[in-house]
Amino acid sequence: MNMSLADLRVFCSAARQPTLGAAALELHLTPSAVSKALRRLEGDMGAPLFDRSGKQLLLNDSGRLLLERARTLLALAEQARLDVMGERGAIDGRIAGPALLLWRHADTLAAALDAYPQASVRLQPAFEDAALAALARGDCHAALVTQDAIAQRGADWPATWHSTALGSMRMLLAAGRGHVLARGVPAACASVRCGMRDVLPHAFASPTHSLLCGEERGRHADGWRGVAGRTIRYWSDDVQLLMGYVQSGRALAYLPDFAVRAHDLLQVELAGSVDCSEQILLVWDGALAGQWLHALARQLSIHPN
Repeated sequence: MNMSLADLRVFCSAARQPTLGAAALELHLTPSAVSKALRRLEGDMGAPLFDRSGKQLLLNDSGRLLLERARTLLALAEQARLDVMGERGAIDGRIAGPALLLWRHADTLAAALDAYPQASVRLQPAFEDAALAALARGDCHAALVTQDAIAQRGADWPATWHSTALGSMRMLLAAGRGHVLARGVPAACASVRCGMRDVLPHAFASPTHSLLCGEERGRHADGWRGVAGRTIRYWSDDVQLLMGYVQSGRALAYLPDFAVRAHDLLQVELAGSVDCSEQILLVWDGALAGQWLHALARQLSIHPN
């Protein structure tokens, strides 16, 4: 049997994409070339790998069995190549996670790859469960998630997976410098103390879904643990839009600490409020990780943000 890694890559793409044409587009090949590679691989395996229905390719039992092995073989081949080439290796790093966490760690991820001049990194937005599923499929090298996402998986956790702690992310009540609560606060001050009665009369901006797991949580989607009664006037699942409402002074919002600092917003400190924070982790498969990913995890743990 002369099974080639190139044909296995085509097979994995065809298994992931809805049609042969979509796989061809992803691989920058013609549909004919993709079809020939799949037929060649099926000949090597001595069995069909797909049930074909029009333009759709549906994995059969043989295909599903091969897919698991193929992902491992391709990952090991990539690991071996990059380990041999070292800093000269053309790394194509893929990190999946909620857009909020990718934003939080984008600069640190870029700095960690500075030692590899030929490297590139793809930040793939995905809610936590989807990011972990992509890691399990081999569609990314690592996933950024919270401790809660890991705890919810319980025993459903591969023995070879590692997690690297990247510090905690606190949620803060934020106001723009032009908001009425910011009147009289010196520009050098980063926070102002208020009572709940001072805050509740003002409009809030909030997502309707958790920005981490994607679940619809309505009025509690931002993690707010204060008393009921706030008026949410602006709803958006785009954190940049929420930031815009806060910066303009139109609304208050419960935002991550790093976003508050990055945009010079004012932290509104509420006496007696319950702190809301999330522990962030980088999850990766130690059995398939190359030296560059081990180095990346080490550097991120030293500079966790």
